[in-house]
Parts: sequence; C-alpha cells; structure tokens
Amino acid sequence: MNKETRILHAGRHPERHSGAVNPPVYHASTILHPSVAAMEASGKTPFDGVRYGRFGTPTTFAFEEAMAEIEGGGRAIATSSGLAAITGALMTFLKAGDHLLMVDTVYFPTRKFCDTVLAGFGVETTYYDPLAGGAIADLMRPNTRVVFTESPGSLTFEVQDIPAIARVAHEAGALVLLDNTWGVLTFQPFAHGVDVSIQACTKYVVGHADAMLGALTVRDDLWHQAKTAITTIGHSPGAEELYLGLRGLRTLAVRLKRHAETAMELCRWLETRPEVARVLYPPLPSDPGHALWRRDFTGACGLFGVILKPAPKAAVDSLLDGFAHFKLGFSWGGFESLAIPTGGHSIVRTATDWRPEGPSLRFHAGLEAVEDLRKDLEQGFERLRR
Repeated sequence: MNKETRILHAGRHPERHSGAVNPPVYHASTILHPSVAAMEASGKTPFDGVRYGRFGTPTTFAFEEAMAEIEGGGRAIATSSGLAAITGALMTFLKAGDHLLMVDTVYFPTRKFCDTVLAGFGVETTYYDPLAGGAIADLMRPNTRVVFTESPGSLTFEVQDIPAIARVAHEAGALVLLDNTWGVLTFQPFAHGVDVSIQACTKYVVGHADAMLGALTVRDDLWHQAKTAITTIGHSPGAEELYLGLRGLRTLAVRLKRHAETAMELCRWLETRPEVARVLYPPLPSDPGHALWRRDFTGACGLFGVILKPAPKAAVDSLLDGFAHFKLGFSWGGFESLAIPTGGHSIVRTATDWRPEGPSLRFHAGLEAVEDLRKDLEQGFERLRR
C-alpha cells in the first residue's frame, strides 16, 4: 500500500475491539491474573500480552505498531517524550568505558545529557562535524559503540550523509542512531542503514501542541534489549498521550504536505527579501544540503531557518515581538506557526565553528493561509527596518 494509505490503518484492529474504528484508551496500571500459575507464567515473558501498565496496554501496542510501520523498522517502543526516547536509546546501547560519536548539531538537551549524565556514567562523547560523511572513520575507536545522527541538524539544518556514516559505523561494529523528527514520513531510516530511529512525537505525530510523547523504532534483534532497558529506567507514556498520538497519525500525511508547501513558498519569498542573507531549508535548490536531501528524502516539513543581514538586537526583537501568527515558542510540528531567535547561547558547537553573518531565526510554518503568514513576515521586516 501507499504510505498515505498505510498510515490510516497501521495499528488498527477493529475486530479485536467490537468493531471500534479506533483502538480504545486503556487507563490501566494493575492487570489481574486468574491464578498464581497464570501470574507466574506472565513473568517469564514480561513483554508478551498485558502484564502491567508500565510495560504497555493495547493502546500502547497499537501506537507502537503504527510507529514501526511508518518508520519502516522492526518494532517500536513508546516513551513519555522525545527526549526520553533519546536518553533511553543511549542508555540502552552504551555502558561505562564505551565511546559515543555525537553529531555537533544535535538538539541541545541531548548534548546536555551526554556532557552530564553519560559522562558521569563513564561514557566518553566525541562531537563530530555533521558534514563528515564517510570521513567519520577517522574518529572511530575500538570502543566506539554508537554513532548518533540528526538530519537535518537542530537549528542550522545541515543534512548528513547517513548511508556513508552507516557503512563506516557498521564496519567498526557500532550502531547508528538517528533523531528523525524532521524527516518523519519523508526519510526511511532503516532503508538508509539506521539501526535505531527516534521520533519526538510531541511534534508532527501528535500535531496539535497538546501532548508529550516519544518513540524509538529498532531492528527486530535489538527490540528486547531496548524494551528491557527502557521499562527498567521507568519510561512510560500516559494513556491519553498515546491516544492523541494515534489520532495525530491518521492526518499526518496531509498535514505534513501542507506544512511543507507553505514552508517552501515562504522560503522562496524570503530569499528575495533584502533583509535576508540566507534561508536554511534543504528542499531549496540554493541550500548546501539540497543534493543529499533530494537523494534521500521524499518530502519535507514546515521547519526552516533564516539568517538575517546584520541588525541590532532591538530591531530583531521588534520583528519577533510584533508577529500576529508566528508566536514565540520552543516547540514545532503543531498546527500553529512559531518563531524563535537561535543565535548566541542557543547554538553550541565544539567540533565545528558556526558563525552566521547576521542574527539567526527559526520558523515553523503552521496551517494558516500562506498569504497571512507572508503578510505577517512582511510587517515584521517593516518593524526591523524602523
């Protein structure tokens, strides 16, 4: 089936639920057993069936089945947030004495986790240039166990050569993890050599800015190891959040298409503006990552960056403060349009040097009419000039 069709049916089994179109929402912690023998038997295979709420309910299993299908992987594990999926995956596959290669453009909370928690556990992290590709071989060590990728990169949108990185990592016996939140539906991680794909489902999967949810999809042979570690750590999403994730999945394809169309129209217009030095959006032919994006992705989303020509902070603040539609907020992927400044302390690099020619901003194109969003930006530029 076409992906747009599969996403409507993934994880749905009406025959198991009296014909209900959507999986029921199970609010459950305690699960009762009919006998001591049944209780003892359930402990021998703790992840088969419903044994305890933290291990999963039919609502959990429906969401995980759907996520694994759209990611093109083996099995998925739901978590309470995207960061929980990232940290759970890293703690699953790393131990004291291991070495981690972490992309330098990574989501800042992931960097903080590496530099504080993982370092305290005896895991050494080396940050690498996102554009290294196969040259990452120079950084591999005998104890390198994980290469973490994020493509495009947080805030600055560098596209990584995931197949080249995967070849090098696998030759050295390391796993490749990917934060695939930007590429949801449009990048098939397992077809490009990824072993673990992570989604901040809070973003596009939920799609309505009203729930925290994450997921990691793994190869079949890695699932039991990951499931054991993540349930032992205590990561567990709530029933309502799982329901909102399932609801969001059904409209994800059509929403994502609209987000991407609006973002592209705005980015092309922004490239013509005298106030703009550069637009950071891989689908644009002018973007440095366009060739890799075109090779590996089948589409895009609504998140992009803008580098302004030099301007004082007060002028940039005035641009942002006065928006009617691009509200100031740190998330993205919902129906609403958002904007944040991304310069200064918010961009941390230790392996590379990223110095834009002017103030940098990040935008998320929501589902508003593109004409209204363009007018909002135009009025913002007027405030910037004044």
